[in-house]
Amino acid sequence: MSLVGKAFANSATEEQALSTLAGDLREATAADSCDILLTVEGGGLLVKASTSLPELSDRLRIGRGVGFAGHVVESGEPLVVPEKASQHPLFAQWPGIDAPNAVAAVAVPLGLEDERIGAIVLEWHTPQEDLRDALNVAMDVAGSLGLAIQVFRSAFEAGSHLNRLGLLAEVTDTLSGTPYLEEILQHLVNITARRFNYRVVSLRLLDETGGNLILRAAFSIHRAYPRRPVIKLGESIAGKVIQRQVPIIVEDVQTEEDFIGHDLAVEQGLRSMICVPLKLYQRAVGVMSCYTGEVRQFPPDEVGTLETLAKQAAVAIEHAKAQVRNTLLQEMHHRVKNNLQQVASLLRLQIRSATSKPLPEALTETLSRIEAIAAVHDLLSREDLDHVGLKTLSETLIQHQQQSFMLPAKAVGFSVRGSDVLLTTTQATQVALILNELIQNAVSHGFQVTDEGEVHVTIEDTDGKIDLWVSNNGDALPTDFKPREGGLGLTIIDGLARSLGGRFSLENKLGWTVAHVQFTRTTGE
Repeated sequence: MSLVGKAFANSATEEQALSTLAGDLREATAADSCDILLTVEGGGLLVKASTSLPELSDRLRIGRGVGFAGHVVESGEPLVVPEKASQHPLFAQWPGIDAPNAVAAVAVPLGLEDERIGAIVLEWHTPQEDLRDALNVAMDVAGSLGLAIQVFRSAFEAGSHLNRLGLLAEVTDTLSGTPYLEEILQHLVNITARRFNYRVVSLRLLDETGGNLILRAAFSIHRAYPRRPVIKLGESIAGKVIQRQVPIIVEDVQTEEDFIGHDLAVEQGLRSMICVPLKLYQRAVGVMSCYTGEVRQFPPDEVGTLETLAKQAAVAIEHAKAQVRNTLLQEMHHRVKNNLQQVASLLRLQIRSATSKPLPEALTETLSRIEAIAAVHDLLSREDLDHVGLKTLSETLIQHQQQSFMLPAKAVGFSVRGSDVLLTTTQATQVALILNELIQNAVSHGFQVTDEGEVHVTIEDTDGKIDLWVSNNGDALPTDFKPREGGLGLTIIDGLARSLGGRFSLENKLGWTVAHVQFTRTTGE
């Protein structure tokens, strides 16, 4: 169980949960103190939990933007101070409070990007060389805590006799235990159905571009709930809930004219229904529909609980999206950095290569290699985020070579054969450079004398072992040809093949010049 889930599951009040969490977080990060501050009406922050000065909880208030806590709430960005924290320009000494001077500190904001509700401040009395682990722990807790506080407060506002604290502690721990949206939504409908003894619970999210409600999670006590993938906003009760942003209760869905799917209702034994909107910042992002097996009323406290859970789902969706955006940004930074290093390596190889080629020709070759890397990123933007199809990549590079290097007098046909094997980003970039060199060599060296012929790219996947052939039936290799003495292009191919853990060969075979690269496909970065 996460630190946040554990604290709220074992506490009867928000204050008790925050106090427990502050102690657990201080211990988990080996800090000397941990303070949790929340925003208050009128601006500023109120200390809600403190391990060093617990008597100040709910008593000490600081102004808007003051201190490390105020700064991270205003900026939305974490702050790390490894030494001399008390001399930092943002440090604020609490007036009249005799507290040890902070030497190192980490402060992180609580809540979502558009609604920050507080801050966590960790302090150490000695300099800290590396605070990355402490920052990561604090960020994980902050992301879950903002959501937990909002849900906890909403639950008490609604009021319920249905063991609300236990329900919300379970849901909070579920949401803080996984960053994946599909898991979050499925856990939510499962818990809701189990706690209220509903026959079916479904959750649909709004696709604003198409004006449709798309089923993203469902629970059914019988066989798998039929997945009607799309519901139009104007043709269903769920659509009315989105438009009105208030719950709608149907006494009996088997006789309600506006209900879509009477046959399904009879088949599943569905009778009464409540549909509640998932609202975030005064806009509906989806609906949660709950069905009973008997005709009955939904009392106000049950409706209030469902509205709270729906709000929790909406916040969880936004939080998951924010995490994905942050992960994607970090991944793109990582990819760009790696590829810039690869470009620099190619340029250094070109500089060191003893060649008599004119400068424009050498630059053209280097440009072609850089464009091969760019082709991988172009495919990533159009296809899967983490994988590139090898066949698609080959076709893209062939098209580039035809446009850049084919002479008008040459009649060369190209073909790509085999399956579209998916490669990770790293492998795809390396293979793109290999393919670029092999195709370019086939065009420029294979048809110096011969005016027409064919270039074949063949791909074969045998249980993860990839064989890649680039063959041409143009000019044959010289009888005394040695691949290791073939120039910069072949040096790059051989080096990249080795970095893939594979091997490279080039030979005349049955009237064709055949380049063969073999390597093992990896399944993750």
